[in-house]
Amino acid sequence: MAQIKNIEGLSTDDINRELRNGAKFVVFQYCFSIIVMTFKRGSDIYFIKAGESTIKHSIGFTLITLLFGWWGIPWGPIYTIGALFSNLSGGKDITKEILNSMNSENK
Repeated sequence: MAQIKNIEGLSTDDINRELRNGAKFVVFQYCFSIIVMTFKRGSDIYFIKAGESTIKHSIGFTLITLLFGWWGIPWGPIYTIGALFSNLSGGKDITKEILNSMNSENK
């Protein structure tokens, strides 16, 4: 399982309380291109507390994509636009998948 960031110092009860208040687990996308090859990747998982902005977590991935994503033909521009849209929309919410994974591990 990927590393979950931004949960340092939080107990399981703290995380569950935050989730009830609207927190979520998200992944940010980034891509980079080398002329004829484009690589699209996801970040580690980030725990975003209710009301917390995702910008401080997504900015690095967004900048990598802006600077290095466009250059591959034909997928560079396509993946870049998708990654930018996802990151600027707050990232991909994978809270349900994480909770399902945690529940299946506890069984």
